[in-house]
Amino acid sequence: MSKPKVGIFGITGCGGCQLEILNLEDQLLDLVNAVEIVHFTEAITEHSDNYEIALVEGSITTEHDVERIKKIGDIAKIIVAVGSCAVSGGLNCLKNLYGVERAKELVYGDKKDWIDSIEVKPIDEYIRVDYYARGCPPNRLEIVDIIRSLIIGRKPEIPNYPVCVECKRNGNTCVYDIGITCLGPVTRAGCNSRCPSSATGCEGCRGLIDDPNINAQKDLLAENGLTVEDIINQFNLYNACKKVEAKESSK
Repeated sequence: MSKPKVGIFGITGCGGCQLEILNLEDQLLDLVNAVEIVHFTEAITEHSDNYEIALVEGSITTEHDVERIKKIGDIAKIIVAVGSCAVSGGLNCLKNLYGVERAKELVYGDKKDWIDSIEVKPIDEYIRVDYYARGCPPNRLEIVDIIRSLIIGRKPEIPNYPVCVECKRNGNTCVYDIGITCLGPVTRAGCNSRCPSSATGCEGCRGLIDDPNINAQKDLLAENGLTVEDIINQFNLYNACKKVEAKESSK
């Protein structure tokens, strides 16, 4: 039985999500034995356009990116968005808050017209995405679980509950109680509450849970001198491409 062919690609991003795959240590050998990696610029010199599964890091920020992601979408049978930039646009979407021309001017000055730059979008704005490995960087074990599930024909189990659940499971003191703002109540879990467990507030890099009630934290925020709008502004750090608006609670 032939191994499934896998391509691992970086669009516009820092490359950290691909490094998480290389950081799998012992499990990297298991991965290499289970699949045939035919394209992975950060790890091998060979490259091929013959692959069934594509893992894609990075967001779409240039016309060249658009061409690349559409080619990947035409070839791959299964596409996995890896990391915040691919899933939601990530940090790159901060450019959109300024507008493309103003952002180019701020960064490149009078050379701005040399730059191929467009409004930032996540990859699912251009191609279908089958699975999402969220986070900045994503949980490397979640990436392994997604690939393993695809190999054996099982649907990956990807959390759709808030980070607060993991905090309680880990016995953490709520960071609000020590004066730190946290987006955990509306952010999708799967990181094992990595930031709150280190006494740092969640910054929402894994994106919103499905159908979040943004106003559910209103009383808690008020106790700490914050508003729903303050939280939404913080959420823009990783999710500016996906507009988040407060909605009235039904409770």
